[in-house]
Amino acid sequence: MKKKINRLEDLGGFVFSTNEDFEFDNSEEIETLAPEDQRLEAHLDKKNRGGKIATIIKGFEGKEDDLKQLAKDLKTLCGVGGSAKDGEIIIQGNFRDKIMEYLLKKSYKVKRVGA
Repeated sequence: MKKKINRLEDLGGFVFSTNEDFEFDNSEEIETLAPEDQRLEAHLDKKNRGGKIATIIKGFEGKEDDLKQLAKDLKTLCGVGGSAKDGEIIIQGNFRDKIMEYLLKKSYKVKRVGA
């Protein structure tokens, strides 16, 4: 059963135009917050990883390039691989304490989550 659309807001914020010359401007770039203003969470994750542990840093707010640079610094610090996307940094292995110590030295506010 389809939901009836009664208002423009029911479209979810999309506006449709028949103007062929219309150009969508999505240049709204998110600015990276200063380390003192960041509120990060340090998690350990064992799910869907074949029994291996990963350290996950969540809550980064800023540009994707800055997130990737921080992830690169953490991977170098720990000497392991990992990835960064959607405001999360995934580091292979249990390096939560080492990463938290590093982030605190860099003025990030980081909170330990989970056991």
